[in-house]
Amino acid sequence: MRSKKDSVDTMYNKHKISKTKIISMVGIVSSSYYREPSDGKKGNKPSTKTFHKTKGLVLQDAVVDAVKEILKDEFIDCGYRLMTSYLTREGYTINHKKLYRIMKEEGLLKLDHRIDRSGSGRKFVKFRKVYTSRSLECLEMDIKMVWIPSMGKNAYLLSVIDVHTRRILKDYFSFNIKQNHVIDLLSELFKNYEYPENVVIRSDNGSQFIAKKVREYLGLIGVQQEFTHIATPEENAHIEAYHGILKKEVFNRFDYQYFGEIEQILKRYVKFYNNRRLHGLLGRITSYGKMECG
Repeated sequence: MRSKKDSVDTMYNKHKISKTKIISMVGIVSSSYYREPSDGKKGNKPSTKTFHKTKGLVLQDAVVDAVKEILKDEFIDCGYRLMTSYLTREGYTINHKKLYRIMKEEGLLKLDHRIDRSGSGRKFVKFRKVYTSRSLECLEMDIKMVWIPSMGKNAYLLSVIDVHTRRILKDYFSFNIKQNHVIDLLSELFKNYEYPENVVIRSDNGSQFIAKKVREYLGLIGVQQEFTHIATPEENAHIEAYHGILKKEVFNRFDYQYFGEIEQILKRYVKFYNNRRLHGLLGRITSYGKMECG
């Protein structure tokens, strides 16, 4: 294309006729002749300054510092679109596309301290049914929502069951359950049982269970973690059954109103379940009896 443009210029300088006619004779589009080379870069060069309502035009470093300052807040962990709104509130006039470029260049689109909830590297269960030969060989854990009438909202019950004995080893009842609560509960549980060897713990893919810190903790103490496949509660059948029994024998029978009220009922029920309730699948013996049998 450059040679044809040179030909147009040469003919124009030599014959002094209309460039439009020469362009037509050469066989190129007029817009191609008049377009200036862009050296591979299209569009306008990125602006290096941003307007602030009190500071006027500021350099990119000031915008970067403002973004980092906003991200220091313990509850703010956002992408470029929401950050645009935060900066606007701080007095900046900035386009979200420009902010995306700036945050990408500075590595601020993905924060290092974010919790990894992707669950990458998860090990899914191989066998739907669990066959055990001893206590503390396989554990299952799950979270059940519990409606609190006086508060008009749900509380959450995290329970851990020993598959072999059907014994509830530990539970935690609260209005919120986060990854640190899971770690604290498991830490206390395994401390009580002196870090038993070759333990496998199953759960569904709840965010508290697939959190990176939970998986790192279990790996650190040598506990294998398995995750059920999506929409397959039968792979976590024992803890699912326990929570179903709770619904039948506690939540549908007791007329409670307050969190503390049902909390005390649950504590009493766990003692009953572990020590006095007969389990059909255990041969109509108690969890305690199964534990004694080994």
